[in-house]
Amino acid sequence: MFTHYKTQGFILKKVNRGESDRLFTIFTKDFGKLELLARAERKIKSKLRAGLELFYLSEVEFIQGKAHKTLTDAILISNFQNLRKDLKKLAIAYKIADLLDNLVKGEESDPKIWNLLSEVFERLNNWEAKMISSSSSPSLSAEARKLKIVYYYFLWNLLSVLGYQLELYNCSLCQKEITPEKIFFSPKEGGLICQNCKTAIKTVKEINANTVKIIRILLKKEWSILKKLKVEDEDWNNLKEISNYYLSEILNQIK
Repeated sequence: MFTHYKTQGFILKKVNRGESDRLFTIFTKDFGKLELLARAERKIKSKLRAGLELFYLSEVEFIQGKAHKTLTDAILISNFQNLRKDLKKLAIAYKIADLLDNLVKGEESDPKIWNLLSEVFERLNNWEAKMISSSSSPSLSAEARKLKIVYYYFLWNLLSVLGYQLELYNCSLCQKEITPEKIFFSPKEGGLICQNCKTAIKTVKEINANTVKIIRILLKKEWSILKKLKVEDEDWNNLKEISNYYLSEILNQIK
């Protein structure tokens, strides 16, 4: 006789299997990341469909079979309605789901990741963009761009939870305090590198002082500051470049 397991989970990914089945990637509160097979879920009359849309928070029940864990029930807890109505928010939700799927391996409960995931979905859902006047016509572009902060918040804090904490105050080589002149970044050396030590390392990227400040704020989880932050284009581009560089190095390590 099969044992039934019940937990809460965020629906992160779905892949069609066969004629009517789907395989779901779900990050659960009690078991971590799971792949659960929903048999006949693509059929219109399937009772599972109501609780298995992407980016739902649902209570799921499953059994462990010989080849797969199989879903037996899925009850919606929250559909994050505001998130679903905004294409920019949805795009960030997809990036967050993909990031977690790529970085988290195996099945293991992790309360810190669960809390972080819960937090960013709530923030995405509740984020309200303020209209910013530009001559006679209002624009949402500045506030909409700030939504990207939610993704970077998730990225840097997830990496920290997974053990990839960086040195962001002192040089990773000489340990001297970083000063806001020329600063460099090296994932392999574990963080910031001063100008004097830069020549000792083969591969580094320059990082500006404002980007360093933004990353520090992200890791301190200072949302009151983050929402008011005015970030120049140069700093956005540098944050994106450094974040992608760091993530790429880590993904190469865990392949």
